[in-house]
Amino acid sequence: MALTDTFIKALKPGSTPKKHSDGAGLHLLLTVQGSKLWRLAYRFGSKQKLLALGTYPAVSLQDARRKRDDAKKLLANGTDPAHQTKLERINKQMARAETFGGIADEFLTKVEREGKAAATMVKKRWLVDLARPDLGLRPISEITATEILGSLRKVESRGNYETARRMRSTIGQVFRYAIATTRAENDPTFGLRGALTAPVVTHRAAITSRKAFGGLLRAIWSYDGMPETRMALQLISLLYPRPGELRQAEWKEFDLEKAIWAIPAARMKMRREHRKPLSSQTIIILQELQKLTGDGVLVFPAITSRLRPMSENTLNGALRRLGFTNSEATSHGFRASASSLLNESGEWSSDAIEAELAHVGADEVRRAYHRALYWDERVKMAEWWGNELELIRRM
Repeated sequence: MALTDTFIKALKPGSTPKKHSDGAGLHLLLTVQGSKLWRLAYRFGSKQKLLALGTYPAVSLQDARRKRDDAKKLLANGTDPAHQTKLERINKQMARAETFGGIADEFLTKVEREGKAAATMVKKRWLVDLARPDLGLRPISEITATEILGSLRKVESRGNYETARRMRSTIGQVFRYAIATTRAENDPTFGLRGALTAPVVTHRAAITSRKAFGGLLRAIWSYDGMPETRMALQLISLLYPRPGELRQAEWKEFDLEKAIWAIPAARMKMRREHRKPLSSQTIIILQELQKLTGDGVLVFPAITSRLRPMSENTLNGALRRLGFTNSEATSHGFRASASSLLNESGEWSSDAIEAELAHVGADEVRRAYHRALYWDERVKMAEWWGNELELIRRM
């Protein structure tokens, strides 16, 4: 007997599951928990099979019958309804995966797996998230340059010109990944390069005259705050790394006997290990510092926790307390100071200076050339720079 909605609604669960037939293989399975499940029994290839059609009342009696009839048509054409349902589910999953948001998530996972720094991943995820409200659910192959520009304009309208520029670049990276994985044919961001307002470039403040740099060094060497902060400023003067490379340094990276600091690739901007020679002045400071923090992992642990590195604001804050404004000196500016004064000295090849700054170009042969050929010169340059700072301080 065919089922009715009144009959189905009145069904109460018993101690065992019970089937209620509607005909032509369609039946409603009433579980002991009270669930009402639509099932279709059929034969395919001489095998008895069962197809789930949904749950009542989400799938109504009329819907269940329609699904039964659709399945019967597939059977008549020699198609297994269960196999067809599985294919449709896979296609839906693929369609979701081929949205901008789905492919962006894949791209971020790939980049993280390749060893990008945690800070880099935070920035990339943030930039992708800025695009998600407009592009996240859109099939990536259908997204146009106009749509992307609209999303970028929202960021740009808030005066965040640099963020908009970086956002366009990151969206482009997602599209190029989609092209490489055969889910898109072009990168619409390419044509948007001239569409955004160019941010005004402001170089980090740096002292590049020998006399003024001497004043800065005298202030640092007489700093009466935390000794770890003073020594961090001394070391950034002597070694001129990027501030994050120094703040997050670990004691295992330093070989004081061989006078080498090996900065791991994960912390380098170019994602390759960078070895820096240590001058005698640098080694003396590190030996003094070992007495304070050498029993831990980090060379410059935070005041509040030895498990976290010194704050990125610590060094710039110390420079402010020494009387230098952010338009006069910054922790990153020591790189420009060293580069200018080393080049002006005429003592060292520009290639050796660039290699010491880890400014080597993208060509693999050139990178190897810099590492091998200029090491001896860089060792001499490190010692000369340590002696030069002593002379400049006494000016």
